[in-house]
This record gives sequence, C-alpha cells and structure tokens, in this order.
Amino acid sequence: MSDDSASVERVKAVIRADVRALTAYPVADAQGMVKLDMMESPYQLPAALLQELSGRLAQLAVNRYPSPRPEKLGASLRTVFGIPAKAGLVLGNGSDELINLIAIAVADPKASILAPLPGFVMYEASARLARLRFIGVPLGQDFTLDMPAMLEAIEREQPRVLYIAYPNNPTGNLFTREDVETLIAASPGLVVIDEAYQAFAGASFMNRVLEFPNLLVMRTLSKSGMAGARLGYLAAAPAWTDELDKVRPPFNVNVFTQAYVEFALAHQAVLDEQAALLRAARGDLAGRLGKLEGIEVFPSDANFLLFRLASPDPAAASRVFEALRERRILIKNVSGAHPLLANCLRVTVSTPAENALFLDALGASMRLAH
Repeated sequence: MSDDSASVERVKAVIRADVRALTAYPVADAQGMVKLDMMESPYQLPAALLQELSGRLAQLAVNRYPSPRPEKLGASLRTVFGIPAKAGLVLGNGSDELINLIAIAVADPKASILAPLPGFVMYEASARLARLRFIGVPLGQDFTLDMPAMLEAIEREQPRVLYIAYPNNPTGNLFTREDVETLIAASPGLVVIDEAYQAFAGASFMNRVLEFPNLLVMRTLSKSGMAGARLGYLAAAPAWTDELDKVRPPFNVNVFTQAYVEFALAHQAVLDEQAALLRAARGDLAGRLGKLEGIEVFPSDANFLLFRLASPDPAAASRVFEALRERRILIKNVSGAHPLLANCLRVTVSTPAENALFLDALGASMRLAH
C-alpha cells in the first residue's frame, strides 16, 4: 500500500463521514479579473490615511498576543454604530466565526437551527458541522417571508436559533419590520438578525436589541471596505454574550485587525461617503441593467444586485457566467443554489467604471450565449 493510500485509510477511520462528504467553501480565482462576486467594497482608505496608518502598524507589538477583549475597539464600535450601552458585545474573525460560535454554544443532538431559504450558506454549514439539524423554509416567489410556513416551522421545530438576514443574501431585499417582529415574538430560542449589509440598507434592529429577551444583532465590517481585516461583532443582552464569550477563542482578533479597525472608525466619515457612493451606484446600475432585454432585476437594499435571465433554457445563467469570466468579469452564479434562484446571477455594485465594464461585457455575453 502506498503512503498516500495509507493516509486515505487513516483519514476514513478518523475524520467524520459527513465532513469527508463536504466540499470546501468555493472561492473563485480572481487573478486579473474585475472582481464583482464577493460583495467587497471597491474603495480603500485614501492614500494619505493609509500612509498614516502604516506608521501605526509598524509599531505594533506583534511578538505579544493581542488583547483578548479589546476595550478601546469595543468602545469605538459602540460609539460609531450606536450599540446600546447596556448591551453585551462579542467580537469575531468576521461574522463567519460568530455564526460558528453560536452553533457550538447551542449544539445538542436534538436541537435545530432554522432560517429562510435562499439565504446565507454559513447558517446551514455551521449547523451541520455542529451536528445540529438545519431547517430551511422557502421564501415566497417574490422573495418575501412565507409567514404561515415560518410560523408553522417555528411551532413544529422549536428551533434553538432562528437566523434572519436583514437584508437577505443573495436576494438583497429587506423583510418587513412587522414580519420580523412577529417571528421574534413567536420564537422560543435565540433570534439572530444578521445585518451584514446595514451600511447600505438604512434599517436596523440595533437600537432595539435590548427590547426583546431573545434578540441578537450581528454585523460585519467586510462590506464597508474592511473585508481583509475580518472583523464581525454581535450585540445582545449580557446574559447571551456572557455565554457566547465562553466558546470564543481568547485571541481571535489579531493586533493588525484591532489597529486597522480602530483607525478606520476614527475616520468613519470617509467610509460613510464611500457607502453613499455605492448606494447611488446601485440605483444607477439597477436602472441600466433593467433596460437590457431579457433581464429581470430584483430590488436590493444591499451592495449587490440579483438578476434573472428570462430564458427557457435552465443553463442560460451558467453560459452567461462563463462568457463573462472569459471577458475577465467575475460575478456569482447562484442559479443552482435554490429552485427560487433559477437562472439568477448576482453582481456586486462597484465603481462607475467597473459597473460600465460589467454592463458592456454582459450585453456581449448574452448575445453570445444565445
């Protein structure tokens, strides 16, 4: 038996079968591409601010562990984002880590996590890795919450956690505040409002996080020009955050992230201006995209647009996606992710120049695909 074969046999004996059946989270090779697939901001801090920041980063004590509970960073987050003073706060390596911490904290063979579908894939992935049952409830055809189905599933399953993305990914829409409040009241466990795209939505539950005994609000800074810094945070009543903090790795936010985010938050006006540019670009891009024949564009309160190709061919979206990639434009093909997303593609809103490149390439790609 070869060394590799021996390793494979050892892996089968040691690694869980359900883990071996998984595929790693797909991240496309974006080398040399106009990258419009991951909802990143196209903007960095201005050059003068980056120059000032570089001096601060050079002085960091990288030989020491980072602060396990960075109080200064936490205070800045509270001030800038209006986190209630009496709410507890937990920081994470992006919101992905926070989602995993929640799954670990509630894990029980009989427990379940519930979320509308289509939705953010990490809700289900974290549940399955923690050996929790995942219950997905399809949205309506118009991507709104199917409230009778949601309420029936909550009553039947009694989920430990209910996730509501606000606005939703990959559809981009905000569910109505009244529907969300109804689901919070009906849920026996923790309700997580995921506000990853809050900078573009103009709506939030953060100022009401202490109003409900089972509410947690989670955000990430990845969509606001800091995807590489990897910082997420959640706020809830201290009774919740005290327990979640027990399963958090003690040094999960590194010194570079702490320093970068503290500096960026001190210049939040710059980030707000960039978000305003993207909100304006979103409206322009949606209008121009909607004028293309054979395309249905869905309303979005995020920094991306979901659109559907009006084609009887179920492979139309895949062909257009590949044709765009040949033209060095990378967007996201979500057509196979859920039946409601048939022939749908998702594009990140970017600078006017990159948006124009995408539109030109899309027109050419659609002609070629037909």
